[in-house]
Amino acid sequence: MSGIVLIGAQWGDEGKGKIVDFLAESANVIVRFQGGNNAGHTLVVNNQKIILHLIPSGILRENKICIIGNGVVIDPSVLFKELHILKENNLLPDNTNLLISSSAHIIMPYHKSIDSIRENKATTKIGTTGRGIGPAYEDKVARSGIRVSDLLYPEHLKEKLKIILEEKNQYITKVLNGAPFDFDGVYEESVKYGEMIRPYVADTVECLHKFIKERKNILFEGAQGTMLDVDHGTYPFVTSSNTVAGNASIGGGVPMSAITKVVGVVKAYTTRVGNGPFPTEEKSKVGDFLREKGGEYGATTGRPRRCGWIDLVSLKRAIMLNGIDRIVVTKLDVLNELDTIKVCVSYKYKGSEIDTIPYGLNQIDSCEPIYREFKGWRKDISHIRDGIDLPVEAKDYLKFIEDYLETKISIVSVGAERNENIVFENIF
Repeated sequence: MSGIVLIGAQWGDEGKGKIVDFLAESANVIVRFQGGNNAGHTLVVNNQKIILHLIPSGILRENKICIIGNGVVIDPSVLFKELHILKENNLLPDNTNLLISSSAHIIMPYHKSIDSIRENKATTKIGTTGRGIGPAYEDKVARSGIRVSDLLYPEHLKEKLKIILEEKNQYITKVLNGAPFDFDGVYEESVKYGEMIRPYVADTVECLHKFIKERKNILFEGAQGTMLDVDHGTYPFVTSSNTVAGNASIGGGVPMSAITKVVGVVKAYTTRVGNGPFPTEEKSKVGDFLREKGGEYGATTGRPRRCGWIDLVSLKRAIMLNGIDRIVVTKLDVLNELDTIKVCVSYKYKGSEIDTIPYGLNQIDSCEPIYREFKGWRKDISHIRDGIDLPVEAKDYLKFIEDYLETKISIVSVGAERNENIVFENIF
């Protein structure tokens, strides 16, 4: 049995969806353990692009069990839209099992309203997607959230929702100057979604412990990236959940002993969506090139991503936080046409060179990257499947990353398609 956690080691958008789909061939169970539909995982199978926001990226594989864990916040409208699209395109195998934790929290209509109004009013924009993820997690912590299990019992839901909605309407109208929500409309919609979600609901803790006893291979799929973690990221420009590997245990409902390996997904360069510090950002033709060549537009929002060189200082912190055992490097092919490729190896901060991330947002904003330059390979590598065949310049680039991070690279992605990879070792 292997329990592998796959997480983003940068600011998200590292290509985790493709790698989860690829590794799912060797997995029996795939578990999404945090976040909501503010994250989008893009998969390309037989030249067909599929974007998933809630359903685990292993759903396209046959004979797999996919679980939405208790740590996820679910917008039912998005969930059922995804299921509809998959079925409509004959991409949902009949024998695929989707299980949803009864303890997962629901994103309610008022969460989305609160999220959007706050962001529009804010002097300093956080860069939220406005999908209600933050307010849903707030209610979870405040013990006033609606869980999947609540949707299954209409009378219980009615009493709970009456109290919650009265308070939310007071806040929305009197503090945010927004429009109140009609109880009947919210309640009836919630009951409708309860009936739709009922066939998928399970005690996923019991299910996962059964799979562990059966020695199944379990793949835990993270969303966003380490530097967006609510505790360890560039706060306040972060997401609303813990994106680090340790949350797989909490958000999935398994003991720490079930985790046998942590895999960090790293893009061959770096991107970030929204506001917040980004030391290696290139506001130049290089940044524009990376964006266009890499198709760096948000899968969820369509927003253009900020682009820059790979930052090994922040990646070293990600390895510390997650206990990353292996690295997967994605989008190496995007660098094919560059004459020179830069790698950030340290920062200049207050006149001194440092190789760690300083505390505090203002300090990170004051960091200037110090680069090591590499000669580009100027060749198409998308057809390569054996690392031996990589140009020597690409080998040097990857070897330097390995040596600096003291972590082995197991897979290198050289294209968007499912099998456009160089596999150095079987992660499972």
